[in-house]
Amino acid sequence: MRILSSKTTLAILFLVLIWGLSWSIYKTALAYTPPLLFSGTRSLLGGLLLAIFLLPKRDKLKFRQNWHRYSISALFNAVLFYGVQSIGLIYLPGGLFSVLVYFQPVLIGLLAWMWLGERLSLLKITGLVIGFLGILAVSADGITGNVSLLGVSLALLTALSWALGVIYVKKESRHTDSMWMVAMQFIIGGIALIGVGSGTESWSSIVWNGPFILGLLYGATCGIPIAFVIYFKLMNTGDASKVAAFTFLVPLIAVLTGTVFMHEPFTYSLLVGLVLIIISIGCVNYSGKKQTQIAET
Repeated sequence: MRILSSKTTLAILFLVLIWGLSWSIYKTALAYTPPLLFSGTRSLLGGLLLAIFLLPKRDKLKFRQNWHRYSISALFNAVLFYGVQSIGLIYLPGGLFSVLVYFQPVLIGLLAWMWLGERLSLLKITGLVIGFLGILAVSADGITGNVSLLGVSLALLTALSWALGVIYVKKESRHTDSMWMVAMQFIIGGIALIGVGSGTESWSSIVWNGPFILGLLYGATCGIPIAFVIYFKLMNTGDASKVAAFTFLVPLIAVLTGTVFMHEPFTYSLLVGLVLIIISIGCVNYSGKKQTQIAET
């Protein structure tokens, strides 16, 4: 069994908690703001905030050499991921859409095998599939209404863009500073989203109340700079498909948050999903009898 270091384990759990809580926070905020402007604003603010902290290391930015890498990363991890997600939610129920988006860890496992040369054993494949079944079980009560082929396509495109973005960042990590990559991808992506949103949505539609400001501040601090710095550092220092498997816990945290704070019922499907997710993580992280350790982040 490959053992994760305590530091890596804590980082993963903190990341899962941040992303798990974000669904309820963003869902509440989106009732008071157009989606593209909200996504673009929190992306831009999050990127700028991280860039401010990185100014003492501005020599590592190397914008002239890496602008194309920053732009490609922004396309996958900000513009397509946030933009397509916002549009796709118009055509599908949120529960079904999130299930399809969290097909991303399975895609990462496949792409890491194809492009990064990571081993994809039968047990790992089985674990990834079981984890996705866990996501289906957790979200079963939220899958209602008519299914739109366009909506399904947009959800899968969201998952694919996220997976491609993660693999691209890991592949290009030897050429760029990972922190500047995160900052620049969200600055560039945020500007692009705000540009599109300004042409298709109205700034006057934003209601500057507590829920909107909370969602904006959460996204600009925890949701984007902190979470993605942790995520990409984990992806760059560990086995991409193994780290990605833990993101299966995010919808579980989101459902539990809804149960506790929004009085949503704790169902049998949630319990089944929990069991499947635990089995999934065990399968994906099992690599035989030899004891090895993932480098600390």
